[in-house]
This record gives sequence, C-alpha cells and structure tokens, in this order.
Amino acid sequence: MKKQKHIRTQLTLALVGLSCMVLATVMAAFNIAVRSYIRSRVSTQLYEVTQNISDDRRAGEHGPKGDMRFDDHPDRVTGAEYSAAVLTEDGSLKMVLHGNPAVADELSHYVTSHGISVGTKSKVISLELGTYAISVLPDPTETDCRLLVYADVTSIMAFSQRVNLILLFVVLAAVVISVLLSRHFSTAFAKPVQTLSGFASEIGSGKLEQRELSFRNAEFQQLADSMNKMAGDLNEAKQKQEIFFQNVSHELRTPLTSIRGNAEGIVYGVIEPQKAGEIILSESDRLSGMVEDILYLSRIGKGKPNQSEEEIDLRELLSLCVSEQRTEAEKKDLHFEFDFDEDPVMLKIREQDAQRLYGNLISNAVRYAETKICLSCHQSGGKAIVRIADDGPGVSEEDLPRIFERFYKGKDGKHGIGLSIAQSVTEAYHGSLRAWNEGGAVFEAVFPLS
Repeated sequence: MKKQKHIRTQLTLALVGLSCMVLATVMAAFNIAVRSYIRSRVSTQLYEVTQNISDDRRAGEHGPKGDMRFDDHPDRVTGAEYSAAVLTEDGSLKMVLHGNPAVADELSHYVTSHGISVGTKSKVISLELGTYAISVLPDPTETDCRLLVYADVTSIMAFSQRVNLILLFVVLAAVVISVLLSRHFSTAFAKPVQTLSGFASEIGSGKLEQRELSFRNAEFQQLADSMNKMAGDLNEAKQKQEIFFQNVSHELRTPLTSIRGNAEGIVYGVIEPQKAGEIILSESDRLSGMVEDILYLSRIGKGKPNQSEEEIDLRELLSLCVSEQRTEAEKKDLHFEFDFDEDPVMLKIREQDAQRLYGNLISNAVRYAETKICLSCHQSGGKAIVRIADDGPGVSEEDLPRIFERFYKGKDGKHGIGLSIAQSVTEAYHGSLRAWNEGGAVFEAVFPLS
C-alpha cells in the first residue's frame, strides 16, 4: 500500500518547492542575463576601443601618443573602465598605453601562464585585483608585439554576487514563510476534514443525530449540509424501519394467535372442528395475503423490477380489476360507473404492477363505498389519468396525510399495506398518486406517457 502523507506535509513540500523553484529560476535568469550583457556590451565596447587604439597607434608614428581616445566609450551601465597595454611576443609587458600598470602586469602574467592566443575577444577572467574582460589582438604597428585591451567589470560582477546573496536570503525567507503558510492552510483544511470525518464515523456507527456545523469554505459547508441531510434521511428511515417491524409483528401476531387458539380448541375438544377449521383457513389466507403483500412491497421498494414492460390498455385493465372485485361489490349491492376515453389509453407498465395498483384502489373503494364506485380513465396532456371515487364517508382529515404510510390503518382498514403498495408502484414508474374527499374518497393516479 502506498505510504500516505498528511495534508500539512504535502502543502509544506508544495509551497517550499514552488518558492525555491521560482526563485532559483529568477536567480539563474539574472546570472545568465548579466553574463550575456557583459559578453555582448563589453565585447562590443572592447572591439570599438581596440579599433580606436589601433588607429591611434598607426597615427602615433606621425603624431603624439596622447591622442588615443580611451574616454570616447563610457559605459555608465557596467561601470567598466577600458585600458590597453602592449605585450611582447612572449607575453611580457612592454608598455602601458592606458590604465594601472600593476593591473596590466598581472594580466600579462595571466595571458602568458594560461596560453591565451592572439585573436581572443572578450574573455572574462578573475584576478586578485578584480574581474576583467580582455581581448588580445595583433599590434598594428609592431609585428612582434600584441595589443592587450581590457575592461574592469569588477563592479558589475560584484553587483551580480550581491543580488545572488539577496536572492539566497529571499529563498530562505520564502521557505520560512511557506512553512508558516502551509501550517496555516493545512490547519484550515485539515480541521474541517477531521470534523467531517468524525461526523461520518458517528453516522457509520449508528449515531444519526444532526450536527450544527459551520465552515468558512463553501465546499466544506456544502459537504456538511449534505451529511446532515443524509443523517436526517437515515434517521427517518431507521424510525420507519422500526415502526415497520413493530407493525409487521403486530399484524402477523393477530392471525397467528387466532390460528393457534382454534387449533388448541380442536386438540382439547372445546371447539367444533368444522367451525375452527374454517377460521383457521380464513386466517391462513389472510396471513398468506399479508406475507405476499409484504414481499411485493419489499421488491417494488427497490425500484422497477427487471422484468420487461409492455404497452397495456388501462381501460381493459381496470375492467379486469373490477371483475375481480365484483363478488365483494355485489355482497354490498354496489354498482360501478365508467367514464373511459373511446380511444385506448396505452401505458408502458408491467401488468402485475398495474393490477396491484388499481386492484388495491378498487378494493379500498369497495370497502368504504355505500352505493356506487365511479371509475374514469383519460389521456390528457401527455399523461394517463385514472380516477377512482366512492360515495362513502371519505377519509378523515386526521388520516388523510398518512393513508399511504406502511401499516397505517384508517377506520375499518385491513392491515395498512394496500395503499402503500399503490404508492410504491406509482413512484416506481415516475407517476403520482394523491387522495382527497369529494362526496367520498377520491384517488387519482397520473403517469407520464413519454
């Protein structure tokens, strides 16, 4: 596994490295610029001075030597002073034309000891007396002599060294500042991360209480808000799960208790076997239907099933669901009224899911209706709209907001799963299901057709 580094270490290395790289680049660029300037500017000036000296030397055969023009080439930028001397063929000093004799003598020894040949132009050398740029050319007046022209560049080289020293101190200061900044920024980054990491650990361990977190960075604040929302959603889901299991236990216990009581009655001979058997069968059917509904609710709660969907005519499906409920409706002398479009209302949905949805809604209407149930099925605005209304007492204002909750039973309800299944099916297919009272209970399921 790759070794991990702390944010503080990474920021420190990044800032120090960046500072050193930038300043080292500046230092290198400055030194290259200085040396390039010396080579170009001083070389040009040396050439011009050499030409003047050569001209003056030639004129010196018929005029005074003092006419040589060393002051015609001032260099205010480099501060260089140009001088010249005549060397013998073996490199020893013969005559100083201009400048300090001691410097000329030292340069002559350097030329001799280092074997600098005639024709050398603008070579920078360092002596104890200073730094000089020199040119060695043939003497135009004496064929066995050399002409040494040189310029003192000590000041500009010293300036370059001072700048390098300053840049070195700047680098050290930048390193110190980078370390301090990295500590500041790493703390600013690491502290929120550690806080959010601790919050995530609490959520992972089951502590789902929301926390009031405030950060200066918008990204951290957004993450904190998202985690709080997640904690709230998980807490709500946990509470619903606890209520679900409590309700399941209660709903399953009732038929099981009835089955057990009648079975014991048969065993001990205190209940007529025929009557007890009918109760056991009835409660078994109720228990089986409840288990089937719970399993179906669990599957549909994970989203749309993987089985293929098909285009079905909702008018035909509603007629099929009505026929399944007709026996119960006839027991209560209920009749159905239909308001369907003449053209097919086609919806892409699994037939089993559609039967669960509309079958539960119609079954609920049969349970509460007094004389009739009205069904309408229309296609409008790119949507399939199915409405099921009864003329019963309607849903109480207290129950209306909660009728789609799992295991929530209103008055005369069975086990509180049917409407929850209807809601889950509708959401799985991106539809909407709502209920209200209008002379009785009205349920409306709307699905997009595209």
